[in-house]
Amino acid sequence: MARIQFGTSGWRGVFCEDFTFANVRIVTQAIADYLREAGQGEKGVVVGYDSRFMGEFFARETVRVLAGSGIKSYLCNRDTPTPVIAFELMRRKAGGGINFTASHNPFDFNGLKFSPDWGGPALPETTRDIEDRANAMVGEVCFHEMPMDRAFEAGLVKNIDPRKPYFERLRELIDFEAIGRSGIKVAVNPLYGTGRGYLDALLREAGVDVVTINDHRDPYFGGHPPEPARSHIADFIDLVRGDDAITLGLATDGDADRYGIVDHDGTFIEPNYILALLFDYLLRTKGQRGDVARSVATSQLVDAVARHHGMKVHETPVGFKFIGEFIRDDEILIGGEESAGLTLRGHVPDKDGILACLLVAEMVAVEGKPLTELLADLYRRVGEVYSHRDNLRLGPDIEGNLAQKLASPPSKLAGKTIEKVITIDGFKWVFGDDSWVLFRKSGTEPVVRVYSEAKSADDLARLSKAAAEFVQG
Repeated sequence: MARIQFGTSGWRGVFCEDFTFANVRIVTQAIADYLREAGQGEKGVVVGYDSRFMGEFFARETVRVLAGSGIKSYLCNRDTPTPVIAFELMRRKAGGGINFTASHNPFDFNGLKFSPDWGGPALPETTRDIEDRANAMVGEVCFHEMPMDRAFEAGLVKNIDPRKPYFERLRELIDFEAIGRSGIKVAVNPLYGTGRGYLDALLREAGVDVVTINDHRDPYFGGHPPEPARSHIADFIDLVRGDDAITLGLATDGDADRYGIVDHDGTFIEPNYILALLFDYLLRTKGQRGDVARSVATSQLVDAVARHHGMKVHETPVGFKFIGEFIRDDEILIGGEESAGLTLRGHVPDKDGILACLLVAEMVAVEGKPLTELLADLYRRVGEVYSHRDNLRLGPDIEGNLAQKLASPPSKLAGKTIEKVITIDGFKWVFGDDSWVLFRKSGTEPVVRVYSEAKSADDLARLSKAAAEFVQG
């Protein structure tokens, strides 16, 4: 069978092929052994799952294996958002968290995400340790397990509802009174995932008129990947566009750690722009101070906001765990990625799509303007920036030669001189006018992700075209 391998956010695989009960037991035993050696086993583990097929059954098997190793589990009582599990792990000062989720991947995937005691996604040195332990056990019956009834009798399992304390924390971070006073009407789309009863419930509690769509559990996610990207939420965009009373559309992905934002007229606002708008709002309107962290693939519009306000930018590899470290160490005010991950100082060091949506609602309520106007205002103050991403499938010949081509870049692309090459994750070519392209190979499929950014839409189109031709030529 294929090697068990953790990616940017856990181990994922196709349901019933490589993601099986046997492999889940093995990975859980590897985590149990890691926790005991690290002296974290006695603190217990928070265990949760998203709304995919068999999630609760995988979670129960994990609990049985942990119990077999003498490690206590705090088992969530229903499918639970990733950020809620992270918050509960930190609140209980547990030794770690195990979450069964494949996030925004299609329905036939599942995944196991491990978070250490500090609450963020496990760093590469941790996942390599767990991988090595797990792969050494593949094909052998070397895990310990305990029947569920005995685990409860021994006090090694406790059922929990983590929603209330998480809600209390969000009430400290978000100005719900301002949202309620504004009189806005909000559409909410949890995409059949774990966000059901979270975002919508908090907004209704604040007195907001909320209309929901896709708010029941469906492991097929309506036939689309549970990703709140423009291409997967046409029904939601149509809903917002078709109701003049709706001010804002807020969507979360399958495990509610990513967000999708739709303006009042049905315009989808890319996460790149949301991160910059929220950073500016926190500094300019809320009077907060602090730096920002973003991945190498994320728009440098946030850099322009930072320069405008005299703040610093920390650039990281792709993967929210690297941004989470800055939150853990209290070094930034906000951190985010172009793939719709975001969190704030004083909150979980992991993506929180619920928090992001609520902060956008607060911003729109307080500023009294739609998002397109807020973005135009921001452009007037810091300059225009336009971003784009292509996913280019590679044939064997192109894939084999791509690394060599990227390591020896041309002097120019689209008539622009390459001034700097950044290689912290992929190959990022920065030009003299601060436009750039990033080539980043997928770790799971023959695809290269090509990110482009420029100061005008026309320039972006030329740059994106030239970058694609470079890859495919």
